[in-house]
Amino acid sequence: MSARSDDTRLRESLSVATASQSRLRRIVIVGGGFGGIAAARALGTCDAEVVLIDKRNHHIFQPLLYQVATAYLAPADIAAPIRQLAQKQDNLRVMLAEAIGVDLTSRSVQVRTPEGNTRNVSFDFLVVATGMQPGYFGHNEFAKYAPGLKTLSDAETIRTKILSAYELAELTDDEGERSRLMTFVLVGAGPTGVEMAASLAQMSEVTLRGNFRHIDPENSSIVLLDGASRILPTFAESLSRKAAMRLEKLGVRILTGMKVEKVDRQGIIANGQRIPSATVLWTAGVTPSPFVKTLGASTDRAGRISVGPLMDVPDVPGVFVIGDTASALRNGKPLPGVAQVAIQQGRYVGRVIADLLEGKEPRRPFQYFDKGNMAVVGKNFALLESGRLRMSGFLTWLIWAFIHVMSLPQLQNRLRVRSQWLWSYLTGQRSSRLISEAPSAQVGDAQQVPLADLHIPNPVSPQKDKVPAAPTAA
Repeated sequence: MSARSDDTRLRESLSVATASQSRLRRIVIVGGGFGGIAAARALGTCDAEVVLIDKRNHHIFQPLLYQVATAYLAPADIAAPIRQLAQKQDNLRVMLAEAIGVDLTSRSVQVRTPEGNTRNVSFDFLVVATGMQPGYFGHNEFAKYAPGLKTLSDAETIRTKILSAYELAELTDDEGERSRLMTFVLVGAGPTGVEMAASLAQMSEVTLRGNFRHIDPENSSIVLLDGASRILPTFAESLSRKAAMRLEKLGVRILTGMKVEKVDRQGIIANGQRIPSATVLWTAGVTPSPFVKTLGASTDRAGRISVGPLMDVPDVPGVFVIGDTASALRNGKPLPGVAQVAIQQGRYVGRVIADLLEGKEPRRPFQYFDKGNMAVVGKNFALLESGRLRMSGFLTWLIWAFIHVMSLPQLQNRLRVRSQWLWSYLTGQRSSRLISEAPSAQVGDAQQVPLADLHIPNPVSPQKDKVPAAPTAA
């Protein structure tokens, strides 16, 4: 992009900043994730009204969401009310609503309130930080049987599926059905899939040991599959091999080069082979939220907005996109969709807008400082890659634990997680093994519900198809 076009956009943004001197200018931030919160905090001292819009009232520390799904932690351990995070920022207003569209001509965001009413929120500057949602590569029908993991509700749904599978396995006398119920398939071998697979393996081997009378949870089959040639493809190949060996030691079956063709109540079909399973979890692709499309801006193949050097939308003055929603390039490649990218972009855009409000020329283009990638593979083992530095093992696991505890949004989160981790480390137990209850029937409507309506799988004959053997780690 030419320096001239950059200067033109800067002048347009400056004109936006100075056009409404007679009133307090308004900065609207859509999304209360890592990027949105970082941007709001960076605007804490500017002379403007900051409006943060999110359809949820809480901020989630997503790197530990898989621990809620596998019963390590409770939802409140990794989340904090957005209003509490914002209580000390006088210029910040929080709005519980879902952003459903944007009108760039009138410079307003259309939102839907929890009651279903719609209204328009005008802005002088707009920061879009709506994040991602599970993506099924054009097969959205998979979502019915393979939930993704992006929200607390997703985590609780997955936890219920896992724990319910063991309860149903305890009830059935059919060996084939019991095997299907105790087979867990994770589609996607990135950090989330690897971390969840390891956590599930340790739950079945340690946490649930001795809890049942007719089944042995240690006989569970945990299958981690991916279409790529190896797990953790964003990590160095040497670390990927170490993670694979660790998972296999925990009893996880790794199937690479597998393309999922169908997901149904009985399991999945991948590369023409049926894998019977009652619990299929989607830890693979993601896609931007629908709100992004309403900007009408240019996108990459993944649907992310292609942004300029200031994280701005080209030809749309005063509009910025950050986090997973943005396609920002470094060395010709898009930045990864991780928390650190969103946080750094949020802080940067907040400072750019603050400079514009003061009539200053914005700072230099955004530069991402890579602090490295980490993934934990069960108890006492984690991976770290930062530049040429590559670490794995117990010391790396301690570093991972310290960084994640200190990154939690509130002191109470840090204290609760630290205490829970210590207790689980010493005892192997997990404190959040609760199965969510279905809504109760209304008074007068109570009646016996057919078993089929309870979604309890019917016993089936043992399947002829077997789970393929995992390839030997190189």
